[in-house]
Amino acid sequence: MNLSTLQNGSDIRGISMGEHANLTTDVARRLGRSFAFILQRDLGKPYNTIKVAIGRDSRLTGKALLESMAEGIMSTGIKVYNCGLATTPAMFMSTQMKDFMMDGAIMVTASHLPKEKNGFKFFTSSGGFDKEDITDLLIISESEAFLNNMDIQVAKKANVMLELDLMKAYSKHLKNLISTTLNCNLSDKPLDGLHIVVDAGNGAAGFFATEILEPLGANIGGSQFLEPNGEFPNHPANPENAIAIESVKKRVIDTGADLGLIFDTDVDRSAAISPKGTPIARDAIVALASYLVHEKYPGGTIVTDSVTTSQLTDFIENDLKMKHLRYKRGYKNVINKAKELESNKISAPLAIETSGHAAFKDNYYLDDGAYLATLIVCQAAKLKKDGKDISYLISTLKQPAEVAELRIPIIKDNFSTYGENILRDFKGWAEEKDISLITPNYEGVRVDFGFGWILMRKSLHDPLIVVNMASDRLKGLDYMTNSLLDFLRLYNDLDLSVFETHD
Repeated sequence: MNLSTLQNGSDIRGISMGEHANLTTDVARRLGRSFAFILQRDLGKPYNTIKVAIGRDSRLTGKALLESMAEGIMSTGIKVYNCGLATTPAMFMSTQMKDFMMDGAIMVTASHLPKEKNGFKFFTSSGGFDKEDITDLLIISESEAFLNNMDIQVAKKANVMLELDLMKAYSKHLKNLISTTLNCNLSDKPLDGLHIVVDAGNGAAGFFATEILEPLGANIGGSQFLEPNGEFPNHPANPENAIAIESVKKRVIDTGADLGLIFDTDVDRSAAISPKGTPIARDAIVALASYLVHEKYPGGTIVTDSVTTSQLTDFIENDLKMKHLRYKRGYKNVINKAKELESNKISAPLAIETSGHAAFKDNYYLDDGAYLATLIVCQAAKLKKDGKDISYLISTLKQPAEVAELRIPIIKDNFSTYGENILRDFKGWAEEKDISLITPNYEGVRVDFGFGWILMRKSLHDPLIVVNMASDRLKGLDYMTNSLLDFLRLYNDLDLSVFETHD
């Protein structure tokens, strides 16, 4: 079996429904057995002393894939705990909470992707699997000799899944965070008088409204799509999706709420909405998360992905007096960079992508949308007493006049090398045109036109050249787009039709 096609960076993702399904229950069983082998190999413990927790989001194939994954793991003698509907951050926390202390954890999810997709995220107590770990897992999984002849010293007796109410414990963990942050007892209903609309997108985030906010006194009236539904009938569970943002924005305005929160399917990402309906996403959610750590970690470094704007840099460095390291796309990239800085005695309290993946040093560098939302709620509760809302904290963040993203298909088999050649030539083109190169730059080529910038990079996983642009003046994008198109017309294996629909 060629399982390498299932690798998506540090995750496994595939098609789990229909005639073209490549992430089947048989594949899940095989991957589970391989994960068991890796745990035993790395921990050096007997199989029957190892514990693994498994949870899933609301996808239609989640239950079947969870059960098959568990079968593969249990065939080695490892004990498996079924957490049912859960979140990705909660699954990692099962390896940290003293009442559980799992040796490994797995989340069955494909994040915001369409319903026919599914996947797996793997954890140990050290954190989530990196790209290299997933490659190792897949290589082992493709070995027939390994799968058929594992030497497992366990008693040959039935091993069944045990039930674990992880989300109850995880909800208590977040409620305790609210208690600590607001310096109050939970019985005091610290969120009384705060109206918060939650949009769970029919994913796994409904608990945040019903198990955390409401018991602590918040009014959750107007919250929507809290019920798990793998058909995702209302809108994508994605805090970057324009339709989703518009939906929760309208709900906040119509209900007069103090705050809106929107999550992705597995709750490792989130964004917020101000009472006036202004989305706090992309640069704004990075700015807000940075604000949340700036007093505790003065002068610390905020590590972000590559598509953030110069206005965000100005806010972080001049308003918050911190440092901004614009790094690479990919949530594991920014997290690992922050960990690297910390290991070199450089304070890096936050690693965050504009997509909403926010990993705080104080939370194991775990990208946890519910943790971020909890910190935001605490700030909203404090501000409410002074007649202010969450947007006040980032009121000095400036915005570009225009922004755009173009995703240009490469219609060539060897798309990676072709894309590298385009980036090399783009750098030379900019130098010939006296367009400034922005350095340091860790991904693609970033150039400065004086009134705006362009970042050209390869997609992490797809045959695409991705172009992000921002202009500080109106019509600046038109000028930069036309200049860019003149350059790209030199390449016959690019589909430039995206320029025809660009407004």
